[in-house]
Amino acid sequence: MSELRSSLAFVGTYTSNESEGIYGYRLNSEAGEFEALGTTMVGDNPSFLTIHPSGEFLYAVNETDPGNVAACEVDQRTGELSTLNRRPSGASGPCHCSVDATGQFLLVAHYGGGSISMLPIEDDGHLGNPTELIEHDGTHIDSSDPPTPRPHAAIPGPDNRFVYVPDLGLDEVVVYKLDLERGRLSRASAVQMSAGTGPRHLVFHPNNQVGYVINEPDSSLTILDRDTRTGELNFVESLRTTPSTFDGENHSADVHVHPSGRWAYGSNRGHDSIAVFDIKDENGRLEPMGYVSTGGKYPRNIAIDPTGRFLVAENRHTDDLVLFQITDEGHLKATGEKTLVPDPSCMQFLADSSPE
Repeated sequence: MSELRSSLAFVGTYTSNESEGIYGYRLNSEAGEFEALGTTMVGDNPSFLTIHPSGEFLYAVNETDPGNVAACEVDQRTGELSTLNRRPSGASGPCHCSVDATGQFLLVAHYGGGSISMLPIEDDGHLGNPTELIEHDGTHIDSSDPPTPRPHAAIPGPDNRFVYVPDLGLDEVVVYKLDLERGRLSRASAVQMSAGTGPRHLVFHPNNQVGYVINEPDSSLTILDRDTRTGELNFVESLRTTPSTFDGENHSADVHVHPSGRWAYGSNRGHDSIAVFDIKDENGRLEPMGYVSTGGKYPRNIAIDPTGRFLVAENRHTDDLVLFQITDEGHLKATGEKTLVPDPSCMQFLADSSPE
């Protein structure tokens, strides 16, 4: 694992109450402590963030109607953010964004607007206007009451040739071919899940051959095999993210794989826990290891720091970040470190090896 002494972290929030926008922190990986660095207002509800591959720029959705996206320059020494510009995202309610591996385009999923978009990134980090906007629809579903499209993420694939979009409303993960020269997306395939599954977020194993999708209303984690040639996904199996004895209301939210590829973690809103899974073999099959309380309520997001030593739960309804140590066996151990931040919804790390 990395020997970095500290990492910069940025937290996106909802601003309807006391939030001041994006919150910056430095995580001391030796002491296991957060240092608050400041706040940056980039418009209402910067609920999801992503960082450019260069580490020089940060992008945030403004989950509003109409939707916008904001670009910021990152001072990698101090963690200060400077707003570069804002652009319309193309539809209402953008909830997720990511940058392709080359750093040329921002990809945006719109939960409210039922669509995905693609915006060019200039060399200086500024955003251009969308070059692509694709509306999802439910007409292919055999139903007298077609479901409402709810794209919840737009994830570039491991080889940067495809973009993967879990659609919670249509119960499918759509695969798009990524055309960087033209700034376009074209539908390549989709994996259909059972009605009511509600795929929300997706992450790939470091071997690039397995994907894990966390499903919100179904409270499950689905394993998908990936064809590295065509980008196609195929269903393998689903496992519960809550104990079999739990029968309360729950909405699973976020999923991450440890940098080592040995464990997977998923957050539960309602059960207010993190489900821990052992990744058993090179095929990415999972075995439940247990469930750990997040120490708060409604963990909308979780994040693993660049060293792989810590996991952070962002508990929206208790306005806090709770820090866990990841043990050598992949278990989570509460460190006692809790940081207050209003309505946290997303954390993104940027590795920072500057002297302290």
